[in-house]
Amino acid sequence: MTHPFMTRLQRAPLLADGAMGTQLYNHGIDFDQCFDALNLTQPRVVAAIHRAYIDSGAELIETNTYGANRFKLEPYGLQDRVREINFRAMKIARDVREIAGATTFIAGAVGPLGKLLEPYGQVTAEQARDAFGEQIGALYEQGADLLLFETFSDLREILLAIEVARGICDLPIVAQMTFAEDGRTALGHTPAEVVTKLRAAGVEVVGVNCSVGSQRVFNVVEAMHVAAPDMRLAAQPNAGFPTERHNRVFYPSSPEYMARYAKRMVEELGVSLVGGCCGTTPEHTAAMQAALRELRPDAPARHSHDAPVTSGPKPAVVAAKAAPTKLAEQLQARKFVVSVEIDPPRGHNPQKCIDGARMLQEAGVQFINVADSPMSRVRMAALAMCTMIQDRTGLETILHFTTRDRSLMGLQSDLLGAHAMNVRNILALKGDPPSLANYPGTKGVFDVDTIGLVKVISGMNRGVDTAGDDIGVPTVFNIGVALDVNAADPHYEIERLHQKVAAGAQFAMTQIAYDAVALRSFLEQLGPPPIPLLLGVLPLQSFRQAEFLKNEVPGIAPTDEALHRMKLAGPEGRKEGVKMAQELLQEVKSLVNGVYIMPSFGRYEVAAEVLKVL
Repeated sequence: MTHPFMTRLQRAPLLADGAMGTQLYNHGIDFDQCFDALNLTQPRVVAAIHRAYIDSGAELIETNTYGANRFKLEPYGLQDRVREINFRAMKIARDVREIAGATTFIAGAVGPLGKLLEPYGQVTAEQARDAFGEQIGALYEQGADLLLFETFSDLREILLAIEVARGICDLPIVAQMTFAEDGRTALGHTPAEVVTKLRAAGVEVVGVNCSVGSQRVFNVVEAMHVAAPDMRLAAQPNAGFPTERHNRVFYPSSPEYMARYAKRMVEELGVSLVGGCCGTTPEHTAAMQAALRELRPDAPARHSHDAPVTSGPKPAVVAAKAAPTKLAEQLQARKFVVSVEIDPPRGHNPQKCIDGARMLQEAGVQFINVADSPMSRVRMAALAMCTMIQDRTGLETILHFTTRDRSLMGLQSDLLGAHAMNVRNILALKGDPPSLANYPGTKGVFDVDTIGLVKVISGMNRGVDTAGDDIGVPTVFNIGVALDVNAADPHYEIERLHQKVAAGAQFAMTQIAYDAVALRSFLEQLGPPPIPLLLGVLPLQSFRQAEFLKNEVPGIAPTDEALHRMKLAGPEGRKEGVKMAQELLQEVKSLVNGVYIMPSFGRYEVAAEVLKVL
């Protein structure tokens, strides 16, 4: 399975962000503070820097974790908070990307340990492995798209870190070292030696970062290119050599200067990944983006949270009774349907979701179901997201519609609007209580429960509202409900399903399933399903995720066998999760009418991989 990062590099050079440390310094953070600890104490400052780079055109941002290993954290008394700091850094970056709505890669940044390995220092190889493993594991578990090793000067150390990473995960690795003015690392390694050894270690991209400025980085990358012409290369230079004036640090390279060299590195050396290191700012990133866009006129313009979202084709006004939805027609014809779940963004830019829907469409997905603020976290309205997906891709959507946030009047108003916008597959849900999220003082509305909501929608399909008033032309909603096939009391769940069907439900989407035997048992107790069933499948990513789901998420219960297989899979966890999902689908496909996939961390390519078995 080709990783999206590698697929993207095959198309065109990719622009990375710039400095984190000097940007924090520009926000008033002294250099003697622990920058990594700011993920815990000043997350909004870190988030603002990430967002500034994304808005300036960066397609890759690095987590604020360059020094987040136990050795570098020890002087601050934070050596026992490695996991927490790296987790928080990843969450900050993911939240920023989601709010921006950009298709941005998040690189888990890993720097050297800050102490020399034996025999030059006192850190043993085993201690180094443990330290790297602790940090890399946390970044991977929290959803890093790739790992970026940077500013290493000891070739042995970076090779050891790569070895540890390969034992933990299958993420792409960008391995960057820093070079002195003589074109060698501090320990005397030449560019040719570095690129040869790192290539042999199996990394996807080899590069140079820091290393004074653009001109010297160009020379080092050129030497690497000569030694390994077919190797993908990266270049992230400093903005020149720093100077101090009036107790402030300044870097001399202008945005135009760095942009000119970035363009040269791509044109003359075929560099795949360009960006900046110390001293580079969002202004430098914007200049590089403009320069690279000259090489690729079809590239997207720089992001901006002020830019208007281009609307798609406007839906026609419904003047007569609508035809059944495609989903309803396919379920009625007993065709096996396929859907993938997409969560709306936490900001107002939908681009990442739109891009994901398009990719899934190319993989043969027929429908997209859009969640309504799962876990009661504020997100873009699911109805708006459904409308944009349908307008811009032509895919039909299934709207998760909850009673949590709407009064009885609001429910009906929103449903009428949804129908007018041709969003007519409705999954009727109660919704997670707001108290589960960061809004302990907020109360849900819950004027009606799920069965009540089904009755409301069914009434509209008969042409009346809850007061019995005529709404004109009856709606043609396709009404779905949830079914918990993992319920502790299956008899109660089955009785509840029959009540929903009596109220007007037309199809059901099950809770996530992992156990084919348990599913068969539930379906035997149910008997012939009164309505078509769509099976929920969530491919596991890692053993730790499987363990978390089993012990901390109600209603999702990976089997002991699934946990065992994920544990044995180690760094191949993603592949094993896909394999288990495929095996489940093959075994139970004949028992259900379709499937919906819930990919973790928005990794839609995993859903596409699972569906190859169909």
